[in-house]
Amino acid sequence: MAAKRRASGKSRKIRRTGYTPVSRQALTPARHAEECERLAERHPDDREELLREAADAWRSAGEHDRALALYRRLLDPEAGGCEEPDVVDAWRVDTLWEAGREEEARAAAAAFRARHTGDAAAWSIVAGVFEYAEETATAAEWYTSGVTHALGAGASVTADLVAASGDSFGLEELLIGRHRVRRLLGEPHDDWDDVADELHERRASSLLGRALPLDELHGPLRLDRLAEKGPDALRAGIEELALRLDEEEGTPTGPRRTCVLFWPPEEFARLLERWPTVVDAYGDDHTGHLRQVERTLRELSEEGTARPAVGRATVGGLAAYVDERGGAADMPAARSGYAAELARGGLATDWPPARNGPCWCGSERKYKKCCGNPAIV
Repeated sequence: MAAKRRASGKSRKIRRTGYTPVSRQALTPARHAEECERLAERHPDDREELLREAADAWRSAGEHDRALALYRRLLDPEAGGCEEPDVVDAWRVDTLWEAGREEEARAAAAAFRARHTGDAAAWSIVAGVFEYAEETATAAEWYTSGVTHALGAGASVTADLVAASGDSFGLEELLIGRHRVRRLLGEPHDDWDDVADELHERRASSLLGRALPLDELHGPLRLDRLAEKGPDALRAGIEELALRLDEEEGTPTGPRRTCVLFWPPEEFARLLERWPTVVDAYGDDHTGHLRQVERTLRELSEEGTARPAVGRATVGGLAAYVDERGGAADMPAARSGYAAELARGGLATDWPPARNGPCWCGSERKYKKCCGNPAIV
């Protein structure tokens, strides 16, 4: 579900406990779900994370009723409740729709709306349900309502206000999702679409040195082509072209990578200390930086970019690049050139990693439960 990949959310607390993560590679989805439920009983501190993973596995197994039972259990205060009830309820709406229980899903969505939650992630998930169902006008209204509920009615929405919000990434997802469906509807740009453009350009320019305009990224003809041919076909064509160019230039490196810089926590702190003005591009929150990187990589993939990659950046490496090539380290062009050099030197890691493999961010958690978790990104 394309809309699910765009869902945003607040990151859950990462707990270090004694249980061994469950590998889906060795288990069928149903067995994986059963194992997660068993571990949830033994490790109550990780109960919510494990039960949500179990629900996801039951969905993969086609056992929607069992997934829904777990969501109800998480939402029941007498059964222990959960820390993110609005997000859990949003996934319940999504599961009902996926199970073909459309009438129940609509009723659950209406009940969700009546609570007037301010959780941007939850609004984005439910809006994505209607977007995927091709109820584009309804999805646009849900994205709009999500912004209003998260910021408050009458708020003057600006890029700076979104960036300063406690859930800046979730709000960005809502505004960009709204832009996407309004583009499909042929609606003229309004002030909030301009904010979405600015947020997208800030992030993409800071990480890549350039940004494909949202109007082009969300163009109906482009989205239709992707729907008809699929992104794999488009990527294959781009990789073939890149390979031919490499052969003509005599470089045996294969298709070029488009590298996105990732600053580990210590290097991120050094970066802000040495070049304080980069806070305008990256912000001062490392968790937000992780989300920016993941979302940019996903957009590159959706654009059909051949071989997106992650480059682990260091202050020393950027400084050396600028000393050799010239330019200013706090400018996007220098960082983009540094990223390209990492890719040419084989110092970038292909994205995405395997779902059950270690996450690219170095957390030692599985990618699907870290930066690859659709409810976080």
